[in-house]
Amino acid sequence: MDLNDLILLPVAFLGATIAAFWLSMVIWTFRDIRSRTRDLPTQFLATLLVAVLNIPGLLIYLILRPRETLAEAYERALEEELILQSLEEIEQCPGCGRRVKAEFIVCPYCHTRLKQSCPRCERPLRLEWSLCPYCGVPLGAPVPSSTVPASTREHS
Repeated sequence: MDLNDLILLPVAFLGATIAAFWLSMVIWTFRDIRSRTRDLPTQFLATLLVAVLNIPGLLIYLILRPRETLAEAYERALEEELILQSLEEIEQCPGCGRRVKAEFIVCPYCHTRLKQSCPRCERPLRLEWSLCPYCGVPLGAPVPSSTVPASTREHS
């Protein structure tokens, strides 16, 4: 082996290592930007930035990239929706303002009438409803005794 072979081997190894590092930065950037946006021009430009400028391009990309991934944004939106739903489910008594359960007919604190019972299925219904959404009976009409549950019928 002569001197050129001894110099060429480490230079080739160093060049291959640099090329592999450059390619891995480009691939990582492409995968990362795809997880953060659906905008194709943005994906292309971010990948091109790192491919052309190498490490300075990667640093610029890390500064400018979107803060959260699409999956994180989706999870955050689901959590916000869940919080809004749970806030809507909390009922308050219009008389005293205390929290009451959804199945309460009368407020246990101030005795304000909150709901009415269905004459057929006895489920709690809002006062403004004119029809039971559970069994379909109109609330203003009398209910035939054959449709009233046995627990509420008077025994003769």
